[in-house]
Amino acid sequence: MTKIAILGAGSWGTALSIILSRSPRKHEIALWARDAELAKAIVNSSENKAYLPGCEIPKSVTVTSHLEEALAQVSIVVSAIPSAHVRAVFTSALAHLRGDAIIVSATKGLEPATQLRMSKVLELFLDATLPPRIAVLSGPSFAAEAARGEPTAVVVAADPVDAPSLALSIQTEFAAPGFRLYTNNDVLGVELAGAMKNVIAIAAGACEGLGLGSNAVAALVTRGLAEMSRLAVALGAKPETLAGLAGLGDLVLTCTSKQSRNHQVGAQLGAGKKLSEILAATHTVAEGVGTTAPLLALARQHNVELPITEQVDAILHHGRAPREAIREIMERPQRRESA
Repeated sequence: MTKIAILGAGSWGTALSIILSRSPRKHEIALWARDAELAKAIVNSSENKAYLPGCEIPKSVTVTSHLEEALAQVSIVVSAIPSAHVRAVFTSALAHLRGDAIIVSATKGLEPATQLRMSKVLELFLDATLPPRIAVLSGPSFAAEAARGEPTAVVVAADPVDAPSLALSIQTEFAAPGFRLYTNNDVLGVELAGAMKNVIAIAAGACEGLGLGSNAVAALVTRGLAEMSRLAVALGAKPETLAGLAGLGDLVLTCTSKQSRNHQVGAQLGAGKKLSEILAATHTVAEGVGTTAPLLALARQHNVELPITEQVDAILHHGRAPREAIREIMERPQRRESA
């Protein structure tokens, strides 16, 4: 029986605990919540009413707020922590990690202060004398739908040179009814796609909040994918990754559904609300809010233009009105579509 710890009891971490409990492979699962009161509430109700209401958590899942208990002798650790907190949590977790534990990153974002992808942050906590053991889980996956067992397809990526069998191993361990995993060897592309699509989703939400039509959203999604591809390929990713589940698939999902937290933030901004009001009214994290600045820093380092990301950053952090930002994008110099 494989022991798995899921760090982060938000909507996706909670959903993964439910999904993995359905796997035909028997798992011993621990779900760690940073908030002791949240952990207690989940134990008492067998439900995470704060982040994933209506989805029963099996009694077989151990819920705890103690890292030592969650990580005791686990062979797979799933990181479902907001990107800004991954480093701090794993600094505390390090003393309790098994030396040969596999870490699966399920966070879609960049570390704000360093522009590091999550796999690069997690590498800091592994024994450098042992083979790399980090995989990345991403793709179009709303937590509530996946937890209910509705068909969901995602990608698990690992470096084919450093960890040739890791993606296949996680694919086998995590497969469950209604939850299908495809392997991928482009870790960089999968992680960048997961981070960038959140920013484009904020822009798509802003279009909705402004009352713009379907034409605008279709154009935004298409040019957003071009923007994502430009940066990812410049950094060394494979173009086909951006056309797959982690890229196009996740982009379409988050840009077109009100279930997306990033889309919701954009819609409220477009309707005239201030970012501070929006964030104060929710306890969930919209990763795109903290991702624009590190993406723009990466783009500058590689001389890549990100016009949509620039305007989203201007809306979020520099007071630009959403309607003005959309106008700025539309009035850019005309160019070939492939540019």
